[in-house]
Parts: sequence; C-alpha cells; structure tokens
Amino acid sequence: MNLGKKPRVAIGQAGGPTAVINTSLIYFIEEAMKSYTVFGIINALQGLMENWIVEIDEEKFKELEPFRFAPGAILGSGRWSVQEDGLQLAVENLKKQEIHSLVLIGGNGTMKACQLMEETAAAMNYELQVIGIPKTVDNDLLVTDHTPGYGSAARYVASTVRDIGEDLKSMRNFENVRIVETMGRNVGWLTAASILLKESQEHPPHLIYVPETPFSIELFLQDVSKVVKDVGYALVVISEGIRDEQGQVLSQISLREGGKTVLGGASKYLADKVSGEMNLSVRAELLGMNQRCCAATVSKTDRYEAGLLGQEAVRLLDQGISGHMLTLIKDSEGDTYRVGKCSLSDVAGKERRMPESLLHEIEQGEGALFKKWLRSLVGDDLEAYPAWNSSQHFLKKGGN
Repeated sequence: MNLGKKPRVAIGQAGGPTAVINTSLIYFIEEAMKSYTVFGIINALQGLMENWIVEIDEEKFKELEPFRFAPGAILGSGRWSVQEDGLQLAVENLKKQEIHSLVLIGGNGTMKACQLMEETAAAMNYELQVIGIPKTVDNDLLVTDHTPGYGSAARYVASTVRDIGEDLKSMRNFENVRIVETMGRNVGWLTAASILLKESQEHPPHLIYVPETPFSIELFLQDVSKVVKDVGYALVVISEGIRDEQGQVLSQISLREGGKTVLGGASKYLADKVSGEMNLSVRAELLGMNQRCCAATVSKTDRYEAGLLGQEAVRLLDQGISGHMLTLIKDSEGDTYRVGKCSLSDVAGKERRMPESLLHEIEQGEGALFKKWLRSLVGDDLEAYPAWNSSQHFLKKGGN
C-alpha cells in the first residue's frame, strides 16, 4: 500500500432499496471523503465482479448529494448470485485499484457476501477490511434491535391500513372484505406494524396473519365470517410469506416468463377463496413497492439512524475494525438507541423471526409492548381515526 496516498474505500448498496438507504450512503461518503479516497460500486455485487467501480470526487459527490433523502439506491442495487470464482474476480478488481476497504449496505444476504469477500481476500493474501451497514424493510437481521428502512416501511403500512379501513367502512354495503398483503418475506415484522393504530374492535386490521404461524384456510374463513358478522366488514392484513401447515407458501409471482419468482399473490389467492366459498364481495390489495420507497411517509427517526450508521461506518474503518456489521442497541433507559457492532458471522444469511411471546400478545388483540417499541421508530404523530360501526353511526335511519 502506498502510504503517500489516502487509503481507498469502496461502498455499494445491495438488495432491495429502502426509503433511507441513500441517506446511509451519502452520510458515509461525506464523512469518508475527509480522510479516504472513496469509490462507488455500481449495482453492488454485480459491479464488484464486472469492475464497475467509480471514484467519487468532489464533482461527482455534488451530483450525488441531492439524493441524500431520496428513496431508491442511487448507485444501483439489485440482487446478484455470487459464486466462488466471482468472489475472486471481485477481489482482483479491488486489487487493481488498490482498494483495501469495502463497505456494503444491505440485509442478511449482503452480510453473507461481506463475510465471503473477507474470507476470499484472506485466502488470496490480499488485505481487505470489510464493514456492513444494515438495511432492510423486513427487519429480519439478528443482533441489531431494528434496521434502517423498517421504521419508514412500518409507518407506511400502519397509515395505509388505517386509511384503507376507512374506505372499506364507507363501502361496506357493496364490499365486505379486503385482504391487504405486505412485504416481509419470511418474517412478520412489517405485517405486525399494521396494528399500530388499532385501538378498538372496529379499528383495522380486524385480522392479521404472519409467516411465523402456520396458516389454515379453514380457520381463516371462519375468522373472516365472524368478523363480518360482528363488525359488518373485514379488513385482513397478511404477509407475502404466509405458509400452510406443510410449510408451503400460498403463492408466488413470476418476474418474467421462465425467470425468477418472488413471494407475492397470497392476497389474490385468499380473495378467490373468500369469494368462491363464502359468497362475499372481496378485494385483494397488494401494497407493493410503495412500502419500501414512499418518501412521503419516511420516519424522522429512521432517516436519522440511517445517516448515523453511515457516519459510524467510517469510525470503524478508522479503528481498523473488519468483519463486523453496525448495530442499533437500545439504551437501558428510555427508547433511545446507541450504535454498536457485531461479527458478520452472527448475522450473515440468518433471519430474525418475531418472538413467540410477541406474536402471542398480538394475536390476543393486545400488542401494547410491540406498539410502544414501534412508536419509537415511526414517530408519535400518527393517530387512529374515531371508531364506530353501523349500529353506532350518528346518521341513523329515521328519527329526529
């Protein structure tokens, strides 16, 4: 390494973007440029293998900086399978530009890639410092209390389910059931966020279903029937990854003919069941990409923490730390969080499911502890609308 030059670091964004992933990126670059020569990796892992690694000088940073609070991943993200020869090629590409530090922003799959990059570089006798910055709307990374991206996505889900509930209530003489499908892959953190503004039996959602609990079509139809009878209509929230008693996902969506499939479509599958077997008017609602990219519902806390972790990644580089991911740790007092770190081996390729105790609390219609925790992430300015049902409506038929 030439000691006459600034040390060189490359940063990339991987996996599905969030509403605050650019915030982590820009704050990192801004801080790192004080003492490092910074390179951006275009399209993350693909760019590492294809040597699409671009120096970010002052002029390029001026072009990137306006995207500090924009959704999406300004460097390009996407998903890319990495094989052993691809990892070796990625290390060779870093070596060509004398880059000895690598930072990737991503989820558990990205942290696995970080771990493999460090191991591959070591096997090739190339000095490579590797740091991971967490992000995922799924909130499924171990060790950290929560992940940047989740708070904003949860805020979107909570406010959208609240508003869809008001719409359905207005249409209840025409439409009986809506089934809203959230992201979350194999965990229910995002689906559970829909209960934040539920304060009574009438408030939506009336039913929620998460991947951690085996799903029964028979019990689902019974539950819907009871809610429609008791409330007059039913708003159901499900996770894209709900599975039956045999562990099979209910539905998947093909991205392109002959191509990959992703989780999704369970709401349409269940809507067809309700329509066909219960003779109820039903609509399926797939919340879609807005969950992870809606700038209008970004959480202030989420944005702050995303930027903080970007800056703190530079601190780890300065300390010579490698093979670690930054974390958010709850302080012993209050609902504030401090920055910590954990070994990549503790999080790489692993998923954090919702604890059974939390699931039980939510399924019992309580969720007070979960709501308190979630409030600290999404903000306290969201409020429920007044609750009423048809028998309590102030515009009763007849009378004076």
